[in-house]
Amino acid sequence: MPYLFTSESVSEGHPDKISDQISDNLVDHFLAFDPNSKVACETLVTTGQVVLAGEVKSATYLDVQDLARDVIRRIGYTKSEYMFEANSCGVLSAIHEQSPDINQGVERTSAEDQGAGDQGMMFGYATDETENFMPLALDLSHRILKELATVRRSNERMTYLRPDAKSQVTIEYDDDHRPIRIDSIVVSTQHDPFGEDEVMLATIKQDVIDYIIPAVRDQLRPELRKLFTDTITYHVNPTGKFVIGGPHGDAGLTGRKIIVDTYGGKGAHGGGAFSGKDPSKVDRSAAYATRHIAKNLVAAGVAREVLVQVSYAIGVAKPTNIYVNTYGTSKVGISDAKIAEKVASLFDMRPYAIEQRLKLRNPIYLETAAYGHMGRQSETKELTFRNGSGETKTMTVETFTWEKLDYVDRVKAAFGL
Repeated sequence: MPYLFTSESVSEGHPDKISDQISDNLVDHFLAFDPNSKVACETLVTTGQVVLAGEVKSATYLDVQDLARDVIRRIGYTKSEYMFEANSCGVLSAIHEQSPDINQGVERTSAEDQGAGDQGMMFGYATDETENFMPLALDLSHRILKELATVRRSNERMTYLRPDAKSQVTIEYDDDHRPIRIDSIVVSTQHDPFGEDEVMLATIKQDVIDYIIPAVRDQLRPELRKLFTDTITYHVNPTGKFVIGGPHGDAGLTGRKIIVDTYGGKGAHGGGAFSGKDPSKVDRSAAYATRHIAKNLVAAGVAREVLVQVSYAIGVAKPTNIYVNTYGTSKVGISDAKIAEKVASLFDMRPYAIEQRLKLRNPIYLETAAYGHMGRQSETKELTFRNGSGETKTMTVETFTWEKLDYVDRVKAAFGL
């Protein structure tokens, strides 16, 4: 029987995402000047205020207040009427030294024996329903908000847009778990006040339907474009008004959008956030590694849909388990347990091996902190960083390495495909 499934996303100007981006900007700058930095940084944002807290072990010094303001400015909080503005907000730092008890469990004489930075389980997921192997409802939710941000920055159309926004997409699936229809789309976008409330609402709704949705639809392959029909129910700014937003409308915290960051509720989530953490924290690095595995398995034709779990004990390098679930979509004629055995032989899941395989000691994390950590395009970029002494450093880095399909041939060989 057909069923409905919903996923949501939030924009870069959402309070929680502001916090994630500030935390990851600090991670990037620490790693740029000291690749061995250990970082666990949390950020709180509220009306006119930013609070930084956490633990750091690094050989470099950063002006963390300045770096926080850079992020806020880049997002677009540059007007006093937002009640949260890059140049005038207060920034309080309560960052301190990392616990030596934790550090002794991570660092080893031999780098290969590096222990996991914490216990816990991490999940990676992939499905063939989209070209980027992501669930369609989440992929569309991200695309809607990225298009809103592009339009806002162009300042040529929908010039009333402000940085805060949310989206939500509900998809109808058939009995074979294939998307057959978009049931509803929800878009709530912060905006400048203009005219009567009814006029504002009608204008914003029409602009979203006329400009944003067609731009998103045109990004998709033909069979997915057909899902955009005249029967879609649109809820655009359903409260009727969204002028007060951002940190003035709601406090934001690092790590509070972990489902937006991953698979929109599909698959599973181990509970650990990503942003603000260096890659010795397996909450982050192992989640990327399991996504890399799941995506390469699906791309190689092992299954239409794959969930991969890995778990660790703090201070121990070898995982406590690797689990695979293909949801009955396996094409290789062996059990999921046997698939997991082959995965364990193909992918070294010790923390140091993950860092090396995916190049995770590079400063590549700010870009992950909005519009999802998964389903993105791996690119080589030149980025410039500065420390607290005013020194700058330009580096060429590869982003979203866990999205590369560089193991497909190895997977095919292992499974005889």
